[in-house]
Amino acid sequence: MDFLNDMALFVEVVKAKGFRGASEVTGIPNSTLSRRISLLEKAIGLRLLHRTTRKVELTEAGQIYFERCKRIVEEARLAHEQLGEMVAQPSGVLRVSLPVDFTVTYLAPLLTEFAGLYPGITFDLDLTPRRVDLVSEPFDVAIRMGESESSQLIARPLASLTSYLYASPHYLEVSGVPDSPGDLEWHQCLSIQKAGTWELNDGVRTISVAVGGRFMVNSVGLIRRLAALDQGIVLMPEEIVANELGNGQLCRVMPEWKGAPMTVYAVTETRLLPAKTQLFIDFLRARLG
Repeated sequence: MDFLNDMALFVEVVKAKGFRGASEVTGIPNSTLSRRISLLEKAIGLRLLHRTTRKVELTEAGQIYFERCKRIVEEARLAHEQLGEMVAQPSGVLRVSLPVDFTVTYLAPLLTEFAGLYPGITFDLDLTPRRVDLVSEPFDVAIRMGESESSQLIARPLASLTSYLYASPHYLEVSGVPDSPGDLEWHQCLSIQKAGTWELNDGVRTISVAVGGRFMVNSVGLIRRLAALDQGIVLMPEEIVANELGNGQLCRVMPEWKGAPMTVYAVTETRLLPAKTQLFIDFLRARLG
């Protein structure tokens, strides 16, 4: 594909009416320009320029070639400028897979802000607990929480969220306030699994606690709601229970203890992203980070 670059240099030499003028425009030495044009002529098999000490003139073949090349180079320049405009003000449909509760509770204002910055973008948002297939389904990006994806996908970390323990004031009044991680074994603990282990640390110690409860739920939103309805203790990032904390339905339990960090990722199929997708990822990284 080197001949395409040489084609563009040929156009510049003709427009500048010589190698010296073209050198000033392109920043390429005269000798290099002359050698590149000679290689182009050799590849074509025809002389394109008559060279003299004072100027260059087009041959008959060179005139025909110049007229064709000029249009091609101009089209390439316009295409490059159009892509630059897309980066500055991108447009099109942005298809995003998002976690339900984190999006409704925390990302909704950020989505609104991003939409205001880029009015040319429209949004196709899929809020579902399932992990969409970025290879076979038409999504530009998926926002996911938890463990990183397989090496077949590109996962870009956006933020690290810290989980804390929360319960309703009424639940704590009836069941008592736990003083240490070991006390959780005697409480109703709400998690995705009916029985499991919570890893907690206070900055010095890390303790694994076996927890369980009456409810087995596969929805973070329902777990949060059950906690607000006095059904037990949850271990969640503050960003997800922000509304319940604000209205007093939930309060922090054992505030010195916290769970393992939960990473939020932007996952794509490829590193080569359109402007709308790259801007969206950069925006979320700036706001969440």
